[in-house]
Amino acid sequence: MDTQSRRVLIADDEPDILEILKYNLSKEGYDVVTAKNGDEALEKARRTQPDLVVLDVMMPQKTGVEVCQILRSQPAFKDTLIIFLTAVNDEGTQIKGLETGADDYISKPISPRVFLSRVNALFRRLNKPETKKLELEGLTIDPERFIVQVKGDDVVLAKKEFELLHLLALKPGRVFLRNEILNQVWGNEVIVGDRTIDVHIRKIRQKLGIDCITTVKGVGYKFEL
Repeated sequence: MDTQSRRVLIADDEPDILEILKYNLSKEGYDVVTAKNGDEALEKARRTQPDLVVLDVMMPQKTGVEVCQILRSQPAFKDTLIIFLTAVNDEGTQIKGLETGADDYISKPISPRVFLSRVNALFRRLNKPETKKLELEGLTIDPERFIVQVKGDDVVLAKKEFELLHLLALKPGRVFLRNEILNQVWGNEVIVGDRTIDVHIRKIRQKLGIDCITTVKGVGYKFEL
């Protein structure tokens, strides 16, 4: 992976965290931009068009969740990777962050080594080729163009929502175990809560408006129309 072509924006109101994360990312070869609050994060995101945005949840002026919501509402940032940093380690906060479209969630205190591993893992999955176009009874999934259509109408899914739907749709009727889904969509190197899949499945169902993902209680999920 060519990290020199990747730009990362880090927004946090703690100077020590900005310094250590910038140092480690720069050492790895990333182009790093920093911001001290939510408003500055938005301004720099629009100006520099980063590939990844790292947001502290509890920032002044605008929180990380607010910044994420604003970015995800704009077409230019639909595919931008977003990671939340937070010292608030509770399930409700994590679910809210995932629902706004975050790709990962890292609790403080932060290990630079673990942080780099998570960043690299996200970019590796971004580069993973998935080109098989699926057309299933009115539902079209095109990984090459990152397009989902229901009866010809475009449906906008967040990156993880798209990857999850595509994984299930590749093998209709097959039950995917929860751990299997986590490993294939989020990867072994990314630690996410057990509710992560549930949150994304709910959002997919709401956006598609069709009954195509079945819950197999206590086991996992399967795709069927």
